[in-house]
Amino acid sequence: MAREIATLEGERASKADPALVTLSIAEIDEDPHGVFRRYRPLTPFIGHEEGGFIILRAGDVERLPRDPRLRATETEFPEMRGITGGTLLQLFKDGMLTSNGETHRRRRSPFTRTFAAKLMTELRPQIRSTADDLITEWYEEGEVDLVDRYAALIPARTISAILGLPRDDIPHFTRIIYKLSRVLSFLFQPDEIPELEEAACELTAYVEEILDERRRKPREDFLSAFATSAEEAGELTPFEIITQIVALILGGTDTTRVAAAMQVALLLQDRQQWDAVCQDPTLVPGAVSEALRYEPSVGGIGRITLEEIDLDGRVLPAGSFAMLSSMSAMRDERVYARPDAFDIHRTDHPRLHPVFGGGVHRCIGEVLTRIELEEGLAVLAHRIPQLQLAGDPPVLQGHFAIRRIGQMRVAWQK
Repeated sequence: MAREIATLEGERASKADPALVTLSIAEIDEDPHGVFRRYRPLTPFIGHEEGGFIILRAGDVERLPRDPRLRATETEFPEMRGITGGTLLQLFKDGMLTSNGETHRRRRSPFTRTFAAKLMTELRPQIRSTADDLITEWYEEGEVDLVDRYAALIPARTISAILGLPRDDIPHFTRIIYKLSRVLSFLFQPDEIPELEEAACELTAYVEEILDERRRKPREDFLSAFATSAEEAGELTPFEIITQIVALILGGTDTTRVAAAMQVALLLQDRQQWDAVCQDPTLVPGAVSEALRYEPSVGGIGRITLEEIDLDGRVLPAGSFAMLSSMSAMRDERVYARPDAFDIHRTDHPRLHPVFGGGVHRCIGEVLTRIELEEGLAVLAHRIPQLQLAGDPPVLQGHFAIRRIGQMRVAWQK
């Protein structure tokens, strides 16, 4: 039904606006930056073959998350992709990222203090130590897959420590997460839904088991306190409690894994900028911000329009799925000088980085993510300045929500 509605909306918009360009997933994914570069000066949005519209310009992408004429997607996105029931749909229905109003507030509020900037900043030495330990584990090998052996493990070990998850469980829950996160993009086919449903069931069962264990034997950790306080407050259903932890594990690992690997790949392809970071650690925060802009791990966020919205003379119909493309916005010529150049010395970044979203749904883990990326890069540059790519650089796949990355082998002379 959602797919039929989206198709009808697209047809209605096309008839009202014959100039509307609608592109296929394949056309966009072949060269998303090229597609967005081509159409951004011509139109504020383009149509998407799955239904809905991709919002292209920085001003609109920055403003619309705070516009009361739009809301979070709830279950529209999975339904549009053919997911009509099961645990997968329930995760969208009960999650904080896809909810609105008071429901969103009560789902998010238990985590705001845990992820407060001061508390996250206090984790910096621990994250730095984790990065250093990981390099020590494999330095003598002389070559490694940086995604699996470094970029993935820094956020996984960090979120495990914050939540109180056993470190021995990291390989188990990360394997499930990297499979499940495909549901947040256009990178899966209908015949993959059963496999995604299996991953959703497996991850929720894991979280439920951990929470049950904490209820029986409370510890001095976040999960024990959260389980107790959530049940005493009575604001969340049992599955809502599970879903918020699933969302934190997912959001606290996969996006950071992709970003951590990509920032190193971008620097290693520009030896002058890599050497600059190695020689001057004060350049690290700027390098992180620029990598997040130039090749983000999150391509954009989805919203539903509650009424018609005029964007520079073009009208988004009411009831439409709007993809706010941070990928396009962060290369908008109106905001950035030489937007297609990777430049760690750039001085025109907005005060709030667009990759973390906006409004009440702005990423709760923004400070933590920045610290993980900064410490991961700083320690690597300090320990292995002679690092180089061993093979082709990775190419991110996808143009919406969490993007995907493959292997990234690096080597060094010991």
